[in-house]
Amino acid sequence: MDQANNLVIDADAHVIENDHTWDFLEPSEAKYRPRKVSDPDHPDRQFWEVDGRRGPPALSVEGGDDPDERAQESDRRIGTPRASRLMEDVGARLAHMDSLGIDIQVLHNTLFLYDMTNDPDAEAALTRSWNKWLGETWKMSDGRLPWSCLIPTRMLDEAKIQMRSAKENGAVAVCMRPLEGERLVTDPYFYPLLEEAERLDMSIAVHIANGNAANVELYGSVPATHPASGFGIFRVPTVTACAFLVLGDISKRFPKLRWGFIEASAQWIPWIHSEAIRRMQRAGRALPENIFEASNVFVTCQVDEDIPWILKYAGENCLMIGTDYGHNDTSADLDAMGLLRAREDISAVAKEKILSHNPKTLFGLDLAA
Repeated sequence: MDQANNLVIDADAHVIENDHTWDFLEPSEAKYRPRKVSDPDHPDRQFWEVDGRRGPPALSVEGGDDPDERAQESDRRIGTPRASRLMEDVGARLAHMDSLGIDIQVLHNTLFLYDMTNDPDAEAALTRSWNKWLGETWKMSDGRLPWSCLIPTRMLDEAKIQMRSAKENGAVAVCMRPLEGERLVTDPYFYPLLEEAERLDMSIAVHIANGNAANVELYGSVPATHPASGFGIFRVPTVTACAFLVLGDISKRFPKLRWGFIEASAQWIPWIHSEAIRRMQRAGRALPENIFEASNVFVTCQVDEDIPWILKYAGENCLMIGTDYGHNDTSADLDAMGLLRAREDISAVAKEKILSHNPKTLFGLDLAA
């Protein structure tokens, strides 16, 4: 791995859970082990199921071995080797990163993009097993695969215990969905977790997800094939969470806490900027020089967006980029880093900040030798 400070950091990469993920459950917790179910419409695809709830429909547990198996579905390169995306072979994952010109990938989960169970004990057992799996993965990666830990949000004391253990085993962020059950991620109920994250120097990773079953069911009432289905379930709540953050007082309560809004693209930044300025002025509040920096907000962009326009509102210290490695949706692009470097409408300084400086800052990464 290159020892320079400007390492290329993929701020949005995934692991696809496999059977080994749940091998860290205690014997008494075996009853909580997720089971695989087949998709009736696609018998060759399997999904995890917990308490009768099936995982995100677009993200199957397993597919074929051909890394280009779904290339025909997109004009972007999105196919990944099975052993790599399921983290069955960490060496293969690192080798693939090398071929893509990526030094570090920050890993996020796949299954828990939904709220998979109402049982607090089951949730705690599953997040603990998942975190131990990622800790094992990190130890085999020579520090190149830091990760965002899961927490049982129904058991705050247990969540803090898992955060501390995860921090010791390579976690750099705490995954929190924009909607967690009946609460927004900015709800005061979560303040003890935010306080602990700040103390541990861990960021909050608000990856697109939805932990409110009723909201998922509402948007899921349209066919999953509808182009806007995932947009409503995942992206809209993420953008709303950012608006609540920048217009609230959390940054004053937790001034050192950093927030990453992951995989929701970034062209909404000018909209949130405009809304925030108007609402702050109407409330007679002092306007910060940069509303996103004032709240320690970082946002992943997509390489085909109008990044110069976004930079006018976000500034150079906000944007990051990711490949969405392992997934095959509208955010996935394995060539994102190289395509960003090739753009001629973005300054070299802005490119370096997007590729290295900003994700390094958000995730508190130590890029020393």
